[in-house]
Amino acid sequence: MKNVFFPEEEITANDLYFVCYMVERVARLVKQPNKYVVNTMGKREIEERLSLANVQHAENPDAVANQWIVDYSLANGNVDVTDVDANLVTKIPTDLQMGKVYSRLIRSTLKDDENLADAVLRVYNDPLCEIIDNYNSSAYYEPSYYITRAYYQGGF
Repeated sequence: MKNVFFPEEEITANDLYFVCYMVERVARLVKQPNKYVVNTMGKREIEERLSLANVQHAENPDAVANQWIVDYSLANGNVDVTDVDANLVTKIPTDLQMGKVYSRLIRSTLKDDENLADAVLRVYNDPLCEIIDNYNSSAYYEPSYYITRAYYQGGF
């Protein structure tokens, strides 16, 4: 995908990783599912955030997250992915770790003719994400190829 502001520049894997990380960070702050964040943003805004990622990654992540919350009028919800069974989970994955999980899944399922922003929306809206985001299960720390296979098969 080309940068929407500088068409001679390509969006990189690191740009996608940053956006996925910020989606996770913002979703946790507003206590909403990741798909709420990306659906509220929409395709055009995701394209712009991917295009700005190479600059915004150097900014304070809390400031970026708070700006996204304001820019997209994100409402608070009651989804707390960190509310886990302590008998099953000793360490909750960080937003950075989950950004990596999602960026790998998006890249590994990207279709040849698909816009990267469309792929972001497609993956975050897949029912598999509910399983990945349930930290009482082991889905989020499975190898990338296994998560990709589960995506194509419709579940683990």
